[in-house]
Amino acid sequence: MSRLRPKIIIEDYKNKFDYKKKDTNINIEFNRVSFIFFFFFIIYLIYTIHLIHLGSRKSNIEIKDILPTFDNKLYRADIIDINGNYLAKTVKSIDIGIKTSEIIDKQKLLLSLNIIFPNKDFDRIKSQIDKKNFFWLEKKVSEENYEKLMKLGDKSIKPEEKVLRIYPQKNLFSHIIGQIDDDNNGISGLEKSFDEVLRNSKNSLKLTVDKDLQFLIRKELIKYQEIFKSKGSASILMNVNNGNILSIISLPDFNPNKRQNITDVNFINRVTKGTYEFGSVFKPFTFASALNENLIEPNTEFIDLPKSISCDKNRIREYDDKIPSDLTAEQIIIRSGNIGSVRIAQLVGSEKHKSFLKKIGLLNSINFDIDEVAPQKDYNFGKCKLATASFGHGVATTILQLAKGYAVISNGGYDIKPSLINKTRENNKKKTKLINEGVSQQVVKILRKIVNTEEGTAKFADVLNYEIGGKTGTADQPKEGSYSEAKINTFASIFPTSNPQYVFIVMLDTPQKAKNYYYKYRHQKGGWKGTLYNTAGWTSVEVAGKIIDKIGPILATKYLEVK
Repeated sequence: MSRLRPKIIIEDYKNKFDYKKKDTNINIEFNRVSFIFFFFFIIYLIYTIHLIHLGSRKSNIEIKDILPTFDNKLYRADIIDINGNYLAKTVKSIDIGIKTSEIIDKQKLLLSLNIIFPNKDFDRIKSQIDKKNFFWLEKKVSEENYEKLMKLGDKSIKPEEKVLRIYPQKNLFSHIIGQIDDDNNGISGLEKSFDEVLRNSKNSLKLTVDKDLQFLIRKELIKYQEIFKSKGSASILMNVNNGNILSIISLPDFNPNKRQNITDVNFINRVTKGTYEFGSVFKPFTFASALNENLIEPNTEFIDLPKSISCDKNRIREYDDKIPSDLTAEQIIIRSGNIGSVRIAQLVGSEKHKSFLKKIGLLNSINFDIDEVAPQKDYNFGKCKLATASFGHGVATTILQLAKGYAVISNGGYDIKPSLINKTRENNKKKTKLINEGVSQQVVKILRKIVNTEEGTAKFADVLNYEIGGKTGTADQPKEGSYSEAKINTFASIFPTSNPQYVFIVMLDTPQKAKNYYYKYRHQKGGWKGTLYNTAGWTSVEVAGKIIDKIGPILATKYLEVK
């Protein structure tokens, strides 16, 4: 009995030992698994946090940050008017093409494109994929659709950056702004003459022109071009004291957004490129030339003026036989006498009169902001050329140069440089005086009388409160060494005459009589139906008066300078 008891104890001990050993192995295996699980959990957690961080950064990227970088060579600076309105603007855009050889899954691509562009003709797109190596899917794609396309990650989708030059005002400034070609090069107007500046400047090119004035003037010119059936028309509005141009219109005009290849000469810029014999608008220059030489006074009398005189084989006649034979120098200009103007010019002499016309900018080349400026012919002023030039025949110049001439004889005799570019700092430069003291004031008084007296030829321009002064000019157009019946009708005006601020010129090319147009007298009852003559006093004067009536309030509130 005593031998059996220890055996039992030993067995119990062994069983107990074996149990504990087994329990220990289980704990070790569990700890290892926990450690491995924890290790991978930490790694997963780190990567998850990192991905969330990257995801949050990506969501803050704007569409502009993933757009292609545009080539600076394609950029052109904007052009704005004096008030900041856009006349020409550079806009970035993207065209989307498909390179069919790089399509991996055709069906998947078509499905994705159909979602983005549900209104497209996908039968046509399928055909293009099968038949073409490359085709344009979408021109000027929106930013939203561009982002969707890029997220597809399909290498066959090829974006190509484009820079568009748009002209928000369409035809309104076409002859000023000009055009660019398909390679982004300026080919006319300011786009051409300021091509390098527009390519390299980050700042907008600010002009002196005013969109509101341009709109009103153009609207009236178009209206009266229809009434008088003129071949074309033009106008310029310029500050006489600093040369800032507020408006230039030339009709017909064009829409530069269409980038047309215009070859019709009727579309030239008539203000800068067209040269014309302007007729009697030159007579105030003849008067000013003689005053400047101290050869006459406004009341100097010219007695027994003939109705016609001969010059070589040609005869010079009065346009109106009712003009008296005895006139003062002032009356010659007011009544637009041809023979009297010849006599005044003869007192001055050929060389001095030609020198005067060149000095005030009429017969010498002008340096202007637009390259399209007609070259000036150098005339030989002999006896007959002096005679015809005295009343504006036989010599041709541009409307731009005519405007400069009128600015000089009305602003006190100071030189100015016509400009389209806003140059505020240069306006304070010391001015050069071209004509003697007092000459300008005497000329301006006579210009006012041409408009507000019964004898004057520009009564239809006598707009109340604007003190308009000016001179009419009706000239036959040269043709094959002679003259045709087609006329150039011009009215050159300055206002207000008590404090000259603006020169405004209206020119009509080959106007006709308007049988149904009603002329309403401004300062008395009644009027007149039908144009009696197709001369400047009945056409361009009426147009100028109507325009000044409309633009006057804008000028008075925005630009009037008080001396």
